[in-house]
Amino acid sequence: MTRAVVPGSFDPITKGHVDIIRRCAVLFDEVIVGVAENTSKKYMFTREERVELARESVRDIEGVTVENVDGLLAQWCKDREVTAIVKGLRSAVDANFELPQATVNRELADIETILLATHPSLGHISSTIVKEVAINRGDVSAMVSEHVREALDNKILGSRGEGKTS
Repeated sequence: MTRAVVPGSFDPITKGHVDIIRRCAVLFDEVIVGVAENTSKKYMFTREERVELARESVRDIEGVTVENVDGLLAQWCKDREVTAIVKGLRSAVDANFELPQATVNRELADIETILLATHPSLGHISSTIVKEVAINRGDVSAMVSEHVREALDNKILGSRGEGKTS
């Protein structure tokens, strides 16, 4: 059985992430969406919220599950007999970031990393851009699913102390 992990912080999960996950589900018997913590990032959503948003986003994709990734990704993958780490690439900037990580993961746990080019219509989307647009009350519906957009609205309105109007 081939098992892949698509790791990320998913703060929040975007249509670009879901596209990569959906494409992985065709290539592997099992795909794990690994929701991780990056100590250098400040998160809008808690890990539990990010896991739930990811679960809702991939619920219709057969063979896909969502799990927390604790500790070192390479060891986490080794412990779960993961065949490959799959990452989406939007640009050469992403490649420059991902290639050294791929080398380290191979050295630490003998696990391969597969880099999938993002669909051209989704290449401009990042969680950072989504949050920035949402915070400034822009329309993110082309970048995230409806339930993620609602979660963003609730989070942003809550942080401003505003109530939702009916």
